[in-house]
Amino acid sequence: MDNVNLKQLAKELNLSASTISRALRDSHEISQETKDRVKALATKLGFQPNPHASSLRQSKSKTIAVIIPEIENNFFSQVMNGIEDVAQQKSYHVLIYLTHEDEKREKDILNVLRNGRVDGLMISISNTTTSFEHLEAYRVAEVPLVFFDRVCESIDAPRITTDDAEAAFKATEHLVKMGCRKIAFLSMADGLSISSRRRSGYLKALAKSGLEENEITMAGGTDDESNRRAIRELLTTQAPDAIFAAVEKMAINTYQVCQELKIDIPEKLKVVSFSNLAAAALFDPPLSTIVQPAYEIGKEAATILFKLIEKRVLLPNEKKVTFPSHLVERKSTSK
Repeated sequence: MDNVNLKQLAKELNLSASTISRALRDSHEISQETKDRVKALATKLGFQPNPHASSLRQSKSKTIAVIIPEIENNFFSQVMNGIEDVAQQKSYHVLIYLTHEDEKREKDILNVLRNGRVDGLMISISNTTTSFEHLEAYRVAEVPLVFFDRVCESIDAPRITTDDAEAAFKATEHLVKMGCRKIAFLSMADGLSISSRRRSGYLKALAKSGLEENEITMAGGTDDESNRRAIRELLTTQAPDAIFAAVEKMAINTYQVCQELKIDIPEKLKVVSFSNLAAAALFDPPLSTIVQPAYEIGKEAATILFKLIEKRVLLPNEKKVTFPSHLVERKSTSK
């Protein structure tokens, strides 16, 4: 067989390309039986690793890349502070790339970063990303990769998140305690990991309170005017008594529509949102928020990435780290 590559070996053995790669490197993460099968087939088919790619991986650029959906969201600004602090201690440069919630742009950025340009990569995926081959390619290429906040569950890489489901449950339960019975859940893309986790917490709280039949969900996007139009229709046709925004953009759009429609917050509509925006306390009325430990998430993600870069073995609890968030109650949800 000519020009045998990792994908062909993987297909022959019904294994992932990353497993094949680690087996050929004699990784402790792979069983001896699997290593023997892989090496035997590689020998049989005449597989030769790419020495150019290997030399690129062995050199160090002293640079890491961070790919985020946007910078306006205060959460990501705080995450970057945590990452920068760790990188500075390691004498590393940080390249920041914005996808602007665009899957194609995300793929283009990853293509640019191939072939040893960076020693490691951290990413929070865009809300339009629906396939993950471009990310799996990095695992196959053995480039250290860490997900944070918005993650891909199907790729074997460390994931640093918050307790989204539990925090959403507490926020929804808080609205119920404040007398709300018709709570609408506003999120970004339905397929986004944070959206699904937060929606599950919302649904769990409704079920606990016997309000399953009152479920109202709406998925917005990146365009503010489209979001406001959808929220306007929701408020005028379904008349919820509370809005739970999974992202701060949807909370801001809700405030704008309420001002336009002269809907009083919190008397007619209570609002709570995931948000690390310091100005949330200055909203009129001040916005109740679920605050994530963004700086700590960035610091932990960077710490784990550097462990991978330094080829240190991760502990089991470092492969999936979950930080707790906390609810800050303000006037937007008061009785």
